[in-house]
Amino acid sequence: MNRAAPEQEAESSLMDHLLELRTRLVRGLMGVGVVLLVLLPFVKQLYDRLAMPMISQLPAGQAAQMIANDPTSGFFAPIKLAFFTALFLSSPWLLYQAWSFVAPGLYRHEKRLAVPLLVSSILLFYAGCAFAYFLVLPGVFHALTTFTPDIVTIAPDPAKYLDFVMVIFLAFGVSFELPVALVIMVLLGWVTPQQLREARGYAVVGVFVVAALITPPDVVSQLMLAIPMCLLYELGIIAAGWMKPRPRPESG
Repeated sequence: MNRAAPEQEAESSLMDHLLELRTRLVRGLMGVGVVLLVLLPFVKQLYDRLAMPMISQLPAGQAAQMIANDPTSGFFAPIKLAFFTALFLSSPWLLYQAWSFVAPGLYRHEKRLAVPLLVSSILLFYAGCAFAYFLVLPGVFHALTTFTPDIVTIAPDPAKYLDFVMVIFLAFGVSFELPVALVIMVLLGWVTPQQLREARGYAVVGVFVVAALITPPDVVSQLMLAIPMCLLYELGIIAAGWMKPRPRPESG
């Protein structure tokens, strides 16, 4: 009887964790679903807004329109955009659900470090997407339209345009998480701020290589990703120095 008690307690604890995980997943999906339902009536306006960085750079006199090569492209592209937008807007809620599931198993000092990292990661991802929308995309399309011959009409397929823009958003959103990644590496003891400073030259080379790989094949988007990443690398070094635990003085 006594031997079975620990096994029953372990099984009960596992079931409680699984039920809690299911609850958090359902709540997260419900939050995304609610935001998606709110956005669905505005899918046309959302797509028009997404297309503005390209439309604003088209040559004067050229019709501001896209051509759907696939008959379903004009329908599914806005719906797909609404889903991505719902995920984008619901990410704080999703992270909150994940945090609520994980937090009870963390120590107090771990919670104290995790909260600012989570908040920073959300804000930096949003900042990267905003940077891409307001600065990068207009610059990319300006460069493309500048070197496109006049006899060529720029009228991309809605689905391909959405895929192109989503890749840009994801690349910049994830890349702007660099300071958080550096802070986590320092907190885990993998590197020190001093080692990050000494590796600055290698990091700059690596940043430009990554920018060339994950951005479209144009110099404008590559530079507009590489330069902020270099600045974010420096910001990550400073933040890691602030958050690195200080050694306690030995009592003598």
